[in-house]
Amino acid sequence: QHPLAQAILTRAGNHTGPSGPVRDFRSLTGLGVRGSVDDVVYHVGSPALFVDSGIDIASVIPRIEALQKDGNTVVLVGDADVLMGLIALSDPLRLGAVQPIQALKELHANKLIMLTGDNRLAAKATAARAKIDEVRSDLKPDDKVRVVEGLARQYGHVAMVGDGVNDAPALAAAHVGIAMGAAGSDVALETADVALMTDDLSKLPYLFEFSQRAWRVIQQNLALSIVVIAVLAIFAVTGVLSLPVAVLAHEVSEFIVIASGLRLLRTN
Repeated sequence: QHPLAQAILTRAGNHTGPSGPVRDFRSLTGLGVRGSVDDVVYHVGSPALFVDSGIDIASVIPRIEALQKDGNTVVLVGDADVLMGLIALSDPLRLGAVQPIQALKELHANKLIMLTGDNRLAAKATAARAKIDEVRSDLKPDDKVRVVEGLARQYGHVAMVGDGVNDAPALAAAHVGIAMGAAGSDVALETADVALMTDDLSKLPYLFEFSQRAWRVIQQNLALSIVVIAVLAIFAVTGVLSLPVAVLAHEVSEFIVIASGLRLLRTN
């Protein structure tokens, strides 16, 4: 009845499998999926799902931990009573991921923290390869929100980068939510403040550098505007400048501010 739990519940949806349709399919957020085939209930998900379902997995805990230490996420497959097998999944570190992370540190990011629903051992292995400062693992979507809110209280401002449905609440909770657009889910794109229309992580340092440069230009333009208005007001009141000349000088200063803002069009 269970060629690997009906090909993982016929690809995790209510589709017809080799022996019949999947019924009562449920997606359990942060845990896995559950469904029945031919009146047999199957579970596919994390070890926590099997523990919560009362299925004994004590005999395979050492094997699970060994796989997790190698950076794998372990998915268990079984019915309502018996564990049938383990699947070890591993996300390869994205090519060129380390350089952008180091570049963000050079741009004075206080701390880079990875938030993930993966297990602690696999998450720590990935974070070590990517040279990330800290990792928070085994997180459900609401857990990520609480972590972001806690970091905001600790550091003041938090930028969150994500692409999945589980990231959307945390993207909304962060001061700046950044969605990786090419592979991002619709809800993540709609929730984020910024959408990068590529999966190229090297765009993140550029985004941060550009925002810092934009803020410097804004501050300079504000300072210039305040100084010009103050000087013109003093000169106009004291009679040094006539009103038409003061107005003309003010308009010229606006062109200077616009020209200063156009510096942001430069790519370097």
